Amino acid sequence: MTTVAYPGGAAAHSAAAAERLFPGDRDLVSLETFADVVEAAASGSVAYGVLPIENSLAGPVAETHDLLYDAPLSIVAETSLPIRHHLVARGPLAESEVRVIRSHPVALEQCRKLLGRLNGVRAIAASTTADAAAQVAESGSPGEAAIASERAASIYGLQVIAHDVGDHPEAFTRFVSVATYTRIDSAGEAWRTAFSFVTDHRAGALHGAIEPFARHGLDLVQLVSRPIPHSPFKYRFDAVLAGRLLEPTTRAAFAEVRTRVRDLRVLGSYPAGA
Repeated sequence: MTTVAYPGGAAAHSAAAAERLFPGDRDLVSLETFADVVEAAASGSVAYGVLPIENSLAGPVAETHDLLYDAPLSIVAETSLPIRHHLVARGPLAESEVRVIRSHPVALEQCRKLLGRLNGVRAIAASTTADAAAQVAESGSPGEAAIASERAASIYGLQVIAHDVGDHPEAFTRFVSVATYTRIDSAGEAWRTAFSFVTDHRAGALHGAIEPFARHGLDLVQLVSRPIPHSPFKYRFDAVLAGRLLEPTTRAAFAEVRTRVRDLRVLGSYPAGA
């Protein structure tokens, strides 16, 4: 049986993503943090890990990007889920009575209008939206609420006191599964290759690094900058291109890019998710 780890409890969005990515015979393992999932997958104690990596409104999930950059893991699959945020509490609670809101930082970022309306409310970050719901369910303090899913509210016996509190009516989060191997097969038509690179810090270095992809007709579907630890105000670039890792054009482009950058790492190759 395939073992799959994800962050948060059964109420987490990552649990729903794991169910979609692994619909067959699998054993889903709930872990507390993103780092725990990466460690479990890297050590071989589970076959796969599932993590959120990008939101259609808030952008990249920085923690996942940084963990995967340093881990001996590759992205092997992806899927996207619609995300709806609700304000939940232990019982009926007027907005004016809310003193504390718990949620994942990305969810808090997507609910700025709510937080602005609740002027003075204390926002507390949780490792997942499901954990935020669990913390509210276990707390005896008055005025506590969480931004979480209806699934989380149902599992933890909470009441939805405000539906769809996100700033936008529709948002999606992309989740990836990671493993200790890199896919080189060619199942499916649409394909993605994720990679990371560091350029010299000089004028035109970034343009020079990505120019070969355009010349070879490869579409860069994502380009994200992330700070390099211990190198203040210097950055690496995480990117995703449309194409298989071992296609001749992809290989030719990467061969050119490698001569133009200080460091290049392939982070996975996988079918484009729905």
